[in-house]
Amino acid sequence: MDNIYYPREAVITDIKEETPTIKTFRFELNEPLAFKAGQFMQLTVPGIGEAPFTPSSHPGKVGEMEITILRAGRVTDVLHNEVKVGDKLGLRGPFGKGYPLDKFKDREVLIVGGGVGLAPLRSLIYALFDHIEDFSKVSICYGAKTPEDQCFTDEYNKWKGMPKTTLNLTIDKPHPDWKGTVGLIPCLLEEEKLDVDIKKSYAVSCGPEIMLKFVTFKLLEVGFKPEQIYLSMNRRMSCGLGKCGRCNIGPYYLCKDGPDMCYADIKDYPNVFG
Repeated sequence: MDNIYYPREAVITDIKEETPTIKTFRFELNEPLAFKAGQFMQLTVPGIGEAPFTPSSHPGKVGEMEITILRAGRVTDVLHNEVKVGDKLGLRGPFGKGYPLDKFKDREVLIVGGGVGLAPLRSLIYALFDHIEDFSKVSICYGAKTPEDQCFTDEYNKWKGMPKTTLNLTIDKPHPDWKGTVGLIPCLLEEEKLDVDIKKSYAVSCGPEIMLKFVTFKLLEVGFKPEQIYLSMNRRMSCGLGKCGRCNIGPYYLCKDGPDMCYADIKDYPNVFG
């Protein structure tokens, strides 16, 4: 489809409740749609509006797509409370550049996610697993408020079972059903817990901006250089084309230059973390 302003038809084939506030929607597409891990789509709810979301599904599946959505506003309220399997929505895109997988080859990849921020990273995880032999190691660190707020829990054992892959989890506060690490996500990045060869690694993080800020500071503290840190910054990307001027960080527009930005490129601008 050549018209970038015209949504493609997408039929909802499944809705899965990940947490009380997060759902994964699976769509069947009326024509093949390829995307790179980290690129985003504009999802249209007819009569309501559209909003940007990064697919959480395998980027190699061109006939279907999954998008994991946190209930957080007008469009997402309708998605969570009114749409159902069989409904037809619209998709525009993909937009953005996606993760620089070629740069990650022969390196360790540290993935740091918080809350629904694991959704775009899930697509990256699938892409890394497809060519796991090209990477030295994949280390996944994920944090959520409580055990009930964790996404994709039925996949954790599969991830841990992949070659050269580790998974470390934490929740924000103690919980009677939780025996693992307790603390905000930067606690998994302490030197004594981080089993990563920092000089031969790249770190990729996605989550709320306040989380990205403190994850970035912790990564710098333990020895990562700005050039080794990539941040998925899904912020107010209304048009997807760098025209509306709402998603800029300095001279960069997240919708076309990102949304996955190297920290070295944006670190000196005052609005880097909102």
